Amino acid sequence: MTIAVLTGIFILLLFLRVPIAFCIGLSALAAMLVSLPLDPSAITIAQRVGTSTTSFTLLAIPFFVLAGRLLATGGVARRLIDFAVVTVGFLPGGLAVTNVLANMLFGAVSGSAAAAASGIGGFMIPAMEKQKYPKDFAAALTVTSATTGLLIPPSNVFIVYAMVAGGVSVGALFVAGYLPGILLGLSLMAIAVFITQKNDFGARTTAPTLGQFVKGLLGILPSVLMLIIVMGGIVTGFFTATEASAIAVVYSFVLSVFYYREVKWRDLPGILVETASTTGMVFLLIGTSIAMAWIFAYANVPALIDTFIRGVSHNPIVILLIINLILLAVGTFMDMTPAILIFTPIFLPIAQDLAPALGTTPELMKYQFGVIIVFNLCIGLCTPPVGTVLFIGCGIAKISITQIIRPLIPLFVAAVVALLLVTYVPWLSTWLPRDVFQMIK
Repeated sequence: MTIAVLTGIFILLLFLRVPIAFCIGLSALAAMLVSLPLDPSAITIAQRVGTSTTSFTLLAIPFFVLAGRLLATGGVARRLIDFAVVTVGFLPGGLAVTNVLANMLFGAVSGSAAAAASGIGGFMIPAMEKQKYPKDFAAALTVTSATTGLLIPPSNVFIVYAMVAGGVSVGALFVAGYLPGILLGLSLMAIAVFITQKNDFGARTTAPTLGQFVKGLLGILPSVLMLIIVMGGIVTGFFTATEASAIAVVYSFVLSVFYYREVKWRDLPGILVETASTTGMVFLLIGTSIAMAWIFAYANVPALIDTFIRGVSHNPIVILLIINLILLAVGTFMDMTPAILIFTPIFLPIAQDLAPALGTTPELMKYQFGVIIVFNLCIGLCTPPVGTVLFIGCGIAKISITQIIRPLIPLFVAAVVALLLVTYVPWLSTWLPRDVFQMIK
């Protein structure tokens, strides 16, 4: 009865277009009222929401958000695009491949898919349109490639996962996302090249001279240096992820205001307000999602789902496929943060039980599953009805959702193939943190 009420209220509120955080919080409260009176139910939910955000690790989120805002406003996107053009623009696929690489680079320094879609898309979609690429294809490619920044660190969603998974090193988790993120980017490049060559879209630029390449490299070097400092410090243990996020803010501030000089002092209040708004939304989602996860545990939902999945099959390949299908479905209507907080406690124990059959260990599976769940939900950001990155891309290109669906399909296929490789080849997620940095015992 508890879960029926929770699910029914949640779907009703979602259908009424109530903001997702309130959908989660109100449906959790309604589920509590099945068993308890109003006062203890409200107090319990409030306690869960209030105490869930009192984590030192979560302090990294507002700092990384602020650093990303500064970089998005400070001309970094344009310099990354210039570097991508001279690096891969002369290859088959031309600006299509450039678009993917620019999104990968920007995501690596900003950690935000939305910022990448708006920052890179604002330049690349009009540029691709001028070179006779269809506008819907340009938007679809921007939307899907923008999500690579959530796998390539630093990534706020990995911080959220580390908090709920327990006993997970944020630094090792960051490193675990490198190869899957690069794999996703290369998969999108491959399908983009195929589509452009088949349909004769766009044109290739001439090969760059050494001087042009050096100029492009020098343009992005300060941004890449920030990434090296942040990730290097985390990986070596010189500072924590939270301390690294504060360093990223200072560095991005100096870079945008004093070095590039594209962020003016008058712009700072607006950037801070945007950061506060985004942070408030994320932390409200975290609080209400923790409350809903507690309801699930109270109603013994993890055990019920475990029994259901194992009743379907005992084959680890089939079980992981079922988990992926569920997460892909969840990503179509739920934001990444609540989905990670709610479904990690449900599916992580199942995945850890399957670890030996996949040739890995339960401890390493924590890192692999973190990449799997984030990868699934990245795809969800590009799907209606609540794909935030999808709406950003459509808004920039000035096209409707129905127009972008067709060119999205082959890109989805490429992303799903990459997801399956990450799911069934543990090495892709565990080699770097285990064998290179020796961060997992």
